[in-house]
Amino acid sequence: MKRIISLSLLVSLALSAFAWSQKGHDTTAAIAERHLTPAARAMVDSIFKGRSMVYWANWLDNASHTPDYAYTKTWHYKNIDDGVRYEEAQANPSGDVVTAVKAQMETLGNPASSAADRELALKILVHIVGDMHQPMHMGHATDLGGNRVKVRFFGRDNNLHAVWDGSILESGHRWSYTEWVDQLDRLSPAEAEAVAGGSVDDWAKQTLDIATRVYDRIAPDTNIMYDEVAEWTPVIEQQLLKGGLRLAHVINGLFDPDYAATHKAPYTPAR
Repeated sequence: MKRIISLSLLVSLALSAFAWSQKGHDTTAAIAERHLTPAARAMVDSIFKGRSMVYWANWLDNASHTPDYAYTKTWHYKNIDDGVRYEEAQANPSGDVVTAVKAQMETLGNPASSAADRELALKILVHIVGDMHQPMHMGHATDLGGNRVKVRFFGRDNNLHAVWDGSILESGHRWSYTEWVDQLDRLSPAEAEAVAGGSVDDWAKQTLDIATRVYDRIAPDTNIMYDEVAEWTPVIEQQLLKGGLRLAHVINGLFDPDYAATHKAPYTPAR
């Protein structure tokens, strides 16, 4: 029994080191799919051989634990310590979520990329654009993005990162990802376009601002309960929506020349 409990704990810690809950990633990918142009959707269908973005939304969380894709482990986050400006944060030599998003965009936008490289880049992009909008993925390096910040959630031991991954989300509304999409994806076209604007770095800075607020508001050993769920559920909802709209914006710009001609790209690689 003790061995089973220990194994369960290890699995839980491993998963909490990465991303939004599975439902969060599914929601972001499904919102993005709703906003793809016909040309972009056709390209995604071709690259994924008919499987949806939702199908691949959580793939990287598991793949990053395998030998073949272990190099992506640091691509889910960008740790920035307290008091350090975004522009001055020390670069991770193994890469981070911001550099990884830009790298996948470069691969997908390069006509010389192989079909296999494009498929892998799109799988990664679908996941890490979502990760970029989870505030604890812009958390402090000293506490591993909140993983070492011990809190309680309705009296049960937990950590700040895990609470943000899924606990608050599930406590706010126990919906399926399709219900989340239906409830969140209600902006006008003009509002949605405004949300999708800006650069990849702008999006990361916005998430960092939320992370800073989280650290200020939730101290170690806090028993997170109804007040915190009420306060932060709307923030999580907005982050899921932003992630979906911005993912669609990136993919439309990469795969639809007409869209790219009328919308500013969030990142333009130097050629």
